[in-house]
Amino acid sequence: MRKLKHEEISDKRSTLEKLHLVKKLPVVVILDSIRSSYNVGSIFRTSDGAMIEKLYASGYTPFPPRKDVLKTALGSQDSVEWEVLKDPLTKIEELKSMGYKICALEQTDKSRDYFSIEKSEMPLCLILGNEITGVSQKFIDLCDFSIEINQHGIKQSLNVAVAYGIAIFEMRRIFDQKK
Repeated sequence: MRKLKHEEISDKRSTLEKLHLVKKLPVVVILDSIRSSYNVGSIFRTSDGAMIEKLYASGYTPFPPRKDVLKTALGSQDSVEWEVLKDPLTKIEELKSMGYKICALEQTDKSRDYFSIEKSEMPLCLILGNEITGVSQKFIDLCDFSIEINQHGIKQSLNVAVAYGIAIFEMRRIFDQKK
């Protein structure tokens, strides 16, 4: 085993010009008042890695071209389709009418394990919440279900960008499975 060189890794990756050829994960993500620019930038990068359909910023979520978002996004704001939503509740209703299942990554009284998502539940809209207060109840009220990542230590939750990475790559794994 040897570590790959940067050029070898780059040769396996898509380019902005060829991005339309990549099979996108049928998931859109709504950011519900994420406060940290660094979390938002990280979510952009992770969204590129999983190649989601679209990322939406809502509430007071910071977005490009804000310098600290761009610092952690590392150019992924150019490869991930994104939009700022003035009315996210209307967008959720629109997505529902288009056949998207609506899912919060949040601990609720009816949360399922994050790995219980099924391919048949896609296309999916995943809602991520504020670092302190989580996903707003007004969004949860519109959800078909919620998923959570069980915690085994003394803390009740993970950082939003970390939790998103775990959940979205599990969704990518499920979507890419042959069946």
